[in-house]
Amino acid sequence: MSDSTLVFIVLGLTLAAFVWGRFRYDLVALSALLGSVMLGLVPGDEAFLGFGHPAVITVAAVLVISRGFERSGVVDVIAEQVLKVGERLFLQLAALTGTVVVLSGFMNNVGALALLLPVAMRLAREHDTSPSLLLMPLAFGSLLGGLTTLIGTPPNIIIASYRGSVTGESFGLFSFSPVGVAVALAGLAFILLIGWRLVPQRAGKASTEEMFDTANYLVELEVDEEAKANGWTLRDLHDALEETIPVLAVVRDDTRRAGHAFHGELRAGDILLLEAGPEEMKLLEDKAGLRLGKDPEDGDEAAQQAEAGDDAREPERDPENATKDQTPQETESEKEKEKEKGVDTEGLQLVEVVVRNDTMMVNRTVGQLRLQNQFGLHLVAVARDGGRLKQRLHDIRFRPGDVLLLQGGESELSESLATLGCLPLASRNLSLGQPRLLLISLTIFAAAILAILLGVLPAAVALATAALVSLLVGVLPLRDGYQAIDGPVLVLLAAMIPVGQALETSGGAAQIADAMMAWGGQWPVVVTLVGLFVITMMLSDIINNAAAAVLMAPIAASLAEGFGASLDPFLMAVAVSASCAFLTPIGHQSNTLVMGPGGYRFGDYWRMGLPLEIVVVAVAIPMILLVWPL
Repeated sequence: MSDSTLVFIVLGLTLAAFVWGRFRYDLVALSALLGSVMLGLVPGDEAFLGFGHPAVITVAAVLVISRGFERSGVVDVIAEQVLKVGERLFLQLAALTGTVVVLSGFMNNVGALALLLPVAMRLAREHDTSPSLLLMPLAFGSLLGGLTTLIGTPPNIIIASYRGSVTGESFGLFSFSPVGVAVALAGLAFILLIGWRLVPQRAGKASTEEMFDTANYLVELEVDEEAKANGWTLRDLHDALEETIPVLAVVRDDTRRAGHAFHGELRAGDILLLEAGPEEMKLLEDKAGLRLGKDPEDGDEAAQQAEAGDDAREPERDPENATKDQTPQETESEKEKEKEKGVDTEGLQLVEVVVRNDTMMVNRTVGQLRLQNQFGLHLVAVARDGGRLKQRLHDIRFRPGDVLLLQGGESELSESLATLGCLPLASRNLSLGQPRLLLISLTIFAAAILAILLGVLPAAVALATAALVSLLVGVLPLRDGYQAIDGPVLVLLAAMIPVGQALETSGGAAQIADAMMAWGGQWPVVVTLVGLFVITMMLSDIINNAAAAVLMAPIAASLAEGFGASLDPFLMAVAVSASCAFLTPIGHQSNTLVMGPGGYRFGDYWRMGLPLEIVVVAVAIPMILLVWPL
């Protein structure tokens, strides 16, 4: 069996595994690399050279610099202005999508989206807008913005490095700008004028209440003397119900404990704060004898405050029941005591988060993650495809794009979420950072850009130096710097680069190019260029865009050689098309991140994505031929 046939088998299995999604893409890529080594397609002593490849170093440096922008307040200054746009939907779309396009050109596009996603959710909540109308345009805008510079997206970095390995000279920082800016502007115009109208309104109001129905169904139930649950533990309660109904807190003698931290037996007078709908409440009454307290309406209000993460309050006493000789001072004192009785007096918060593609949570359950014991988090509910999952929480395997409702201590919540790799959806308080750090961060980045433009340092060295200086001067703590590095993406790149080279050295790329030339031999070269563009775009819709660029770059080079044409237009076609994955939620992390919060289904993306891809092809091909002639 020839080497090229073996390469095709390895790549076929790799693509199938990418599409299946059962295993993380970094593990799939590493398996492809090791399989290629064992089959003799990649020399053993060159197997891990990809980890030192300039493209890998550049991506890591850009991720660190992007996190530095976030911490120093650069992005928050911009986000604060975005929140001032007002109630008109067009202005909200223009501000959000335009901002993410600009940011994505100079920082990692997934990072830009992650920073603006809470801002979009806050806009939707404040103006009673469906988040689905804002989030898909925001995700697609982040992809378009990445086209504009070398550092905007990994495919650009990969293609620039590949050109350097073939010709001895890489693409520069702004070599992608003429084509990328034209495509980004055309795509932005389409999204604002037509595209958003094609997005189905899958989600309602952008709120936890709408996603999880917590406003209507967070209730306080009392354990009385006759209740079956009197003397039960919470485990006994769960077993008796044969269904998980989360107990958020237990109130006993003016003391509140989080449900997950309560291990004793229930007794008469205890009040349970639970999340339950009408059917669950009937079940609780029938099987456990739990009933609503004397004033359930006020209990619901307290529940809403607990859900919002504020200091929740128990139901205030009905003024009509107050004794007539009660003085105003006593009334105020009593109110203060009632305020102190809130369920959240222990600093517990409920927060919505979205599961990222690269988080450790993917394909794992609560028990496997030890979510409560290791991270101090209690899972309250899970929403997927815009609706809450009804199965038992401990049976759910998390998927990218899932929206989780978690409860945890306020002091540890941020660190726990960062470790897990979840993206909070709650509208965060904007922090303008420290002016000194903001200025230093911008100065360091500007110096790196200048060094690249003047040819003083290669892009990888200049950006790595900028990342290092940011860490040394305190723009970003070292711990945050390591957390910013997207390990799975770096492993994917480092593993797939040698596999892509094997496709070229085995003659597999030339065989594919020959087939494409035979197909388009009777047509002008531009037809084959369009074919390359469309094939790469379709591949990027089903696998990671970096992997698509790695695999298609040698094919593009073989096509250019076969036609006796310039290499640059073919490489530029791969760079642009690999970053335009608009048809599915799995082709790019940005698409996946908005799937849960926007309530989208798998088939929703092509509605706006397909015409947008047609716009991209119609603009990109003429611009490539204009700037990079055949």
